[in-house]
Amino acid sequence: MDKVRRRENLTLRAAGDDRLAGTRYDWLRSAATMEPADRRQLLELYQSGLRTGRAWALKELGMAFFSYRYERPARKHFHWWYNWAVRSRLQPMIEVAAMLKRRFENIVTYIRHRVTNASSESLNAKIQWVKYTARGFRNQQNCKTAIYFHCGGLDLAPSPTK
Repeated sequence: MDKVRRRENLTLRAAGDDRLAGTRYDWLRSAATMEPADRRQLLELYQSGLRTGRAWALKELGMAFFSYRYERPARKHFHWWYNWAVRSRLQPMIEVAAMLKRRFENIVTYIRHRVTNASSESLNAKIQWVKYTARGFRNQQNCKTAIYFHCGGLDLAPSPTK
């Protein structure tokens, strides 16, 4: 989305048109979280026939795919979106569509089960942080102990005494 906006902004600025100047984050935000005035302004830009507007529409409708709860309608929506994206003549969007198609079965697994590996990735990041901040351990047992200490979720607050 942003690559399309950057290229088009360069072309428009060379022609003396500053419509896209300062709109980077407006295009990247979700339309659902925008204030009504901001949404109106963005829709006016979208309706002006810019390539950036087409890329934004592709982004928004591509994100709608992840709100599906059932596999068959999700597949139908994706194939419709994919066909639109590859015919859009927007190279960055074509690349994203191809990448999503390569990983499509994994994405469908998410639609089916609503489970991600985010918690394991978070735990792994914390373990890597422990190893980095320790700058090495004398032995493997000390490494395990540090990981258990930082990732174990222990409540180390002193208990109130009577």
